[in-house]
Amino acid sequence: MLSSLVALLLAAGTARAADTSNGVAIQGCLEAASRAYHVPPAILVILLNVEGGSLGAVSQNTNGTVDIGPMQVNQIWVPQVAAHWSTTKDRAYRALRDNFCANLEAGAWILRQCLDEAHGDFWEGVGYYHSHDPGHKQAYLRSVLQQVLRLRPHLPADLRSVAQQIIPLLPNRPAALATAAAPGQG
Repeated sequence: MLSSLVALLLAAGTARAADTSNGVAIQGCLEAASRAYHVPPAILVILLNVEGGSLGAVSQNTNGTVDIGPMQVNQIWVPQVAAHWSTTKDRAYRALRDNFCANLEAGAWILRQCLDEAHGDFWEGVGYYHSHDPGHKQAYLRSVLQQVLRLRPHLPADLRSVAQQIIPLLPNRPAALATAAAPGQG
């Protein structure tokens, strides 16, 4: 199952670098991050696809901050990631930008912080990964839902029903999404 998620990651082009040239390295990073922070590896793959970042990339945001690497870790997290890793902010920034495993580990750690903040509400925590603003969070969850629907045939059974869990959280949801996520579809 995890190997099929890794294949999806490679096919999507999310992991682009010499240190992730084979699925074994990516699978090891996914397993380690998932285990360390008690998050399903499938949600990490989904977030990688939603975020759409790539190794070495730094994306400018409209609010003046930047997002770094595959998990699009926002620069506001750099001081906390540096403290978590017991390193300097500059080294943390470079690792987030240039090392797939480090970026994935930081993203999983940030997701864990968000899940803890949401006090057991998994999807609220996933939304917090992007923003605490209700509008931005709901737009992000829509993107997560679209990726879940796209990846659903490759997801483990416990995450295949994710669409039914997310849809009620989205007010004014398009009818097409509700239909696509109906039980027995896809």
